[in-house]
Amino acid sequence: MKRLGAGLLLTFLVLNSCAQKSKTKQANSTAEEKTLLWKISGNGLEKPSYLFGTIHVLCKDDAVLSDNLLTAIANADNVYLEVDLSNMLEAFSVLSKMQMKGDTTLKDLLSKEDYAKVRAHFEKEGTMLPFSVLEKYKPILASSLLMQGDLPCDKHTAMEQEIMTVAKKHSKKIKGLETMSYQAEVLDGIPYKMQAQQLVSYVDQAKNGDSTSQDFTRLMDAYREQDLHKLEALMLKDEAGIAEYSEILLFNRNRNWIEKMKQVLPGHSFVFAVGAGHLPGEQGVINLLRKAGYTVSPVANKTVKTI
Repeated sequence: MKRLGAGLLLTFLVLNSCAQKSKTKQANSTAEEKTLLWKISGNGLEKPSYLFGTIHVLCKDDAVLSDNLLTAIANADNVYLEVDLSNMLEAFSVLSKMQMKGDTTLKDLLSKEDYAKVRAHFEKEGTMLPFSVLEKYKPILASSLLMQGDLPCDKHTAMEQEIMTVAKKHSKKIKGLETMSYQAEVLDGIPYKMQAQQLVSYVDQAKNGDSTSQDFTRLMDAYREQDLHKLEALMLKDEAGIAEYSEILLFNRNRNWIEKMKQVLPGHSFVFAVGAGHLPGEQGVINLLRKAGYTVSPVANKTVKTI
C-alpha cells in the first residue's frame, strides 16, 4: 500500500514538472538561494514554522534529511503534508476514486496499435498492479508506476515517508493540507485521453532506449541541487500540453493551502512539507505566503550521506 500511495503522489510531481506556466516575472525570486527549507515568521507569529519541498518518489540513498530539517520537526507541534499519509482508512477508500469515470478503460482511449503497445510493455516490465486492473485507472497513475520502476535503484522511498518516520519518533501528529479524495478528483480535470497519450509517449521513450524521461531526470537533478529556480524553469515548459490545467492542478491548490496555513499558524509551530514544484513562482507557496504578510526566508539544508 505504501508503494501504491507513493505512485499516486508521484503523479503530482509529474504534473508539476510540466504544468506551471507563467508570463510574469519571478516575484521575490528564489534563484539566489539553493535550498528546499524555508522559515515562516513575522505577521504576528509568536513561533516560526518551516516549509520544506519534497519529491514524492526517489531513490532511498537520496532521501536524506538535513540537521536543520530534523531540528525543525523535533521542535514543531505537528507536521503537515499535502495529505495525511498516516490515515490508512482514507488511503484504501480513495482507491475507487482513482478509477476513470463512466467505466472508461485505456482501450477506449487509444488506437488498437497504441493500446497493444502499452499492454505489451506493461506485461514485459510488470508492476504491482496487473494491467487488467490498471487499465481501469486514470492513465497518469500507470505513467507514475512506470516512472517509479525506472528509477536507477532497487530501493525507493518518498521524502514524506522519511519525514513521517522522524515525526513519529518525536510523537508528532501528521496532518493534511487537503484530502486524498480531493487529490484523486483533481486528476479528473485533465482529459483522460491526454493522460493516455502521455502514457504512450512514455512507453515510446522506453522502447527507444530512454527508460527514464529526460525531463524527469533533469527534475531529479534540480531537486538534488535544491535549485528552485531551475525547477521553475522546467515547469515553464509546456511540451505535454497540460499548462492550460495549471489553475486546478497547482494554483488553486496553492491558494487553498495558504488559507489553511493562515488558520493554523497563529500560536503554533509546524513543518509544512509539500511537493517542491509548489514552492517557486509568482503563484507558488513561498510568494503567496509573502503576499499574505509573512516573512519567508531560506534556511541551510545541507545533507550528508552516511556510508
